[in-house]
Amino acid sequence: MAPVLTQPPDPNPKTPRLKCPPGAIDCHVHVFGPASKYPFNPGAKYISADALPETEIALQDRLGISMAVVVSGGGYGRNYRHLADVLEKHADRFRGVALLPAEVTRDEIARLNRLGVRATRFVSAAHGGAMPPLSPEIAALVADFGWHVEYYLHRTEIIDFGPLLLKLPNRAIVLDHFAHIPAAGGIGQPAFQALLRLLDSGRVWVKLSGPMRCTEEEPPYASVTPMARTLVAHAPERLVWGSDWPHVNLNNRTMPNDGDLVDLIADWIPDAVARQRIMVDNPRALYDIARPLFMAH
Repeated sequence: MAPVLTQPPDPNPKTPRLKCPPGAIDCHVHVFGPASKYPFNPGAKYISADALPETEIALQDRLGISMAVVVSGGGYGRNYRHLADVLEKHADRFRGVALLPAEVTRDEIARLNRLGVRATRFVSAAHGGAMPPLSPEIAALVADFGWHVEYYLHRTEIIDFGPLLLKLPNRAIVLDHFAHIPAAGGIGQPAFQALLRLLDSGRVWVKLSGPMRCTEEEPPYASVTPMARTLVAHAPERLVWGSDWPHVNLNNRTMPNDGDLVDLIADWIPDAVARQRIMVDNPRALYDIARPLFMAH
């Protein structure tokens, strides 16, 4: 099946009512294009119109965000050339998370590390596309560089995958998009309770991102709010926030406005001290942002 052209983001982001804390970091965005230079993987789940890093930087400025973490888009499969080029050009505004091929070398990881990549991402096969499955071998390789692992689970998989994730040697295991737990099940469901137990391990983190991945509801995704508030109360020291721009794979659904998504933070994290921690302090530590980059040319 040929990749599907994903719906573009709202081109007119609102200025949010919420003023983000100075130095706030968006920990989950994708960027694409120009398509003429960076072809999509024919086995990918989707393709995208250009969503350029310059457009994303303008969005950061509109939303009151200082930096963002670019997660290599699934549309490119395990080819991270686009990510590397973006990081080399915009070292002051981005760090990176790479989808790595099985044959990646230690020298190549060292090069990506110099460019600002700080993690590798694995994706449950249940999501489809040409993305890398969990690989303990690659996780161990990148752990030598201080990288953490990001994992995109599928629905209630956390119940079975939790013990496997804790066996990885990386300093942190970051679960994307509320661990993809269906919000309709509420905070008492076994999958969410399993997530809380994993947080208690001290090594597992969660991205407060992509609420539309956890529910088919219309914005503002009310069923996700109890999950967000429970996580914030339980382990604010191991949470980060992400916008998930440009919101791929939302065809036939309402495209959220990014200003409205920022305003959800006020409901999810009502305490200003916790917002400072989750939006500034935690991501700077997790993605090693305080350390200057030594660019490879």
